[in-house]
Amino acid sequence: MVDFGKVITAMITPFNSDGSVNYEEVEKLSIWLTENGTDSLVICGTTGESPSLTWEEEYKLFQVVQKAVAGKAKVIAGTGSNSTREAIAATEKAAKLGLDGSLQVVPYYNKPPQLGLYEHFKAIAQATPELPIMVYNIPGRTGQNLIPETVAKLAEISNIVAIKEASGNIDQVSQIRHLTAPEFKIYSGDDSLTLPLMAIGGSGVVSVASHLVGKQLQEMIVAFETGKVQVATEIHLKLFSLFKALFATTNPIPVKAALNLLDWKVGSTRPPLCDPPTEVTEKLSAEMGQLGLL
Repeated sequence: MVDFGKVITAMITPFNSDGSVNYEEVEKLSIWLTENGTDSLVICGTTGESPSLTWEEEYKLFQVVQKAVAGKAKVIAGTGSNSTREAIAATEKAAKLGLDGSLQVVPYYNKPPQLGLYEHFKAIAQATPELPIMVYNIPGRTGQNLIPETVAKLAEISNIVAIKEASGNIDQVSQIRHLTAPEFKIYSGDDSLTLPLMAIGGSGVVSVASHLVGKQLQEMIVAFETGKVQVATEIHLKLFSLFKALFATTNPIPVKAALNLLDWKVGSTRPPLCDPPTEVTEKLSAEMGQLGLL
């Protein structure tokens, strides 16, 4: 069974001032993240601005990161799509690179019913049986919820090994845990819900905040797993305001602003995303200052 670890960073995609991908900064940032609390990297997920990347850019990003972090962290390719054929083609291509896994988002916009969702993920898994797959439920972006009963059916497929759960519904996560085997991993898709999800059988987090506080997230999860619940709670509460500031407007706008404050050359987001309002940047700066990050 593949182990993606406790802290998986949903990595941003740095851009140059002309809007092209800054592959040099991609390499630097990916290495830095692995040295600061990250066990695995999701490349070209929501935080990586996958909707506005070309397939050619994504394929090169997989290769650049794979080479940069070889032996230091696992690389999970965001190759999901709302077209099953397109998702299969992209995932097959990523699998040939020898990556460590694939993140497959619930198909967006076309809102397939649960049977359609099951058949979608099953087809992708069967097309790439050697590649571990993490399904990704984020109804706020996709318009459709992947219900626990469907997750349980998918978990019976050998290479569907985990879920990134970003529904924000703790009861739903409890039901998923109840219906699936212990080795099926549940990752929080929300930084602020990591600790609550650990209490009901979660394995860790697919994180945005780990761009800034990866080591602290590792400490929190390890503290919880070793019975130091009060210590874990204290870390959670200390970071809570930062978690919220990073989602004050559409992700990844705030985290890119935060990294630019730290002098990373990650650039702006691609349209139709935009620069953050001044008050968002000021709030981030204040929270980062409180934590000694600036």
